Amino acid sequence: MLILYRFNDYNFQLDCFTSQQIFKSMTKSYLDTAADVYKKAAETPDVGLCCTTSPIWQLPGLDIPSIMLEMNYGCGTTIHPRDLVNNPNILYVGVGGGMEVLQFAYFSRKKGAITGIDLVDEMLQACDDNLKIAEEKNDWFKRDFVDLKKGTAMDLPVEDESIDVAAQNCLFNIFKEEELNQALKEMYRVLKPHGRLVLSDPVCEQAMPENLKNDETLRALCLSGALPLQEYIDRITDIGFGTVEIRAKRPYRILDANNYPVDERIYIESVEVAAIKDPMPEDGPCVFTGKSAIYFGKDEYFDDGKGHILIPNQPLAVCDKTAGALASLERDDLFISGSTWFYDGGGCC
Repeated sequence: MLILYRFNDYNFQLDCFTSQQIFKSMTKSYLDTAADVYKKAAETPDVGLCCTTSPIWQLPGLDIPSIMLEMNYGCGTTIHPRDLVNNPNILYVGVGGGMEVLQFAYFSRKKGAITGIDLVDEMLQACDDNLKIAEEKNDWFKRDFVDLKKGTAMDLPVEDESIDVAAQNCLFNIFKEEELNQALKEMYRVLKPHGRLVLSDPVCEQAMPENLKNDETLRALCLSGALPLQEYIDRITDIGFGTVEIRAKRPYRILDANNYPVDERIYIESVEVAAIKDPMPEDGPCVFTGKSAIYFGKDEYFDDGKGHILIPNQPLAVCDKTAGALASLERDDLFISGSTWFYDGGGCC
């Protein structure tokens, strides 16, 4: 399936989407276009539309149906085993073909452990059909591990503080400010204290031209709604998430003048983020972007007096806030690395 859209004499190929939420503030033309796109995507999947930038998890005993792989339209992954201990209750918004729903079930094997939300009937049906195929291919998987519900990201049909891990993949980038804030508030509402919101979205450090930002089709294609990473983080922490981890950032898309109505080449990246419902520290959120501190002095250890103890030549992962405070000491036996954008746990804030 190849879906082309005509816009200002440019042809656009639909090369990335998940089953997105459609909401009342959008115009009817957007609703009609989006509904048609997602209906066709559910009924006639195309492996050529796959745009994920992360490798597919290969797990012992997990056999992912080929139809799920064909319908893997996310821009990264939201599956991180260290989030998924002790049979968590999981919420996934925008179910797509069900691949990540199945992967979540691998870690939480109990009835109703995973709740999948989508607004598009055809996508919910496709996900259900695919999960039944997965049940035939995987002895450990039971269809009743997953509860599929119709709903939107702005009004989740889920009880307060009932979810351990909530996730969305290539979904929130299409929302404008008001809708994005509401979707984040809903995720925060349903998460238990210290619960995790795992996200994957496109980001862009260049200024997105207004004609692209305001084009409904390009927003639906997960392209023109990409925010700068810091703004993306700020939206998350403004809702109240006290800890944010930047787990991956990878090259994603180029918008060039030969294919899009742009004056300069625009570079888009894919980011994977975990926002943790921790209490907000008095001095602001702890944001981990992969920075580390290394002490290489002569003493047995270095103690900054604020809870950070560094052993010589043993890197310690630190949040950006702590990295800045340590750098301000201007010591010649203390090194602070730059952001790697691949934080994978550990360290302190």
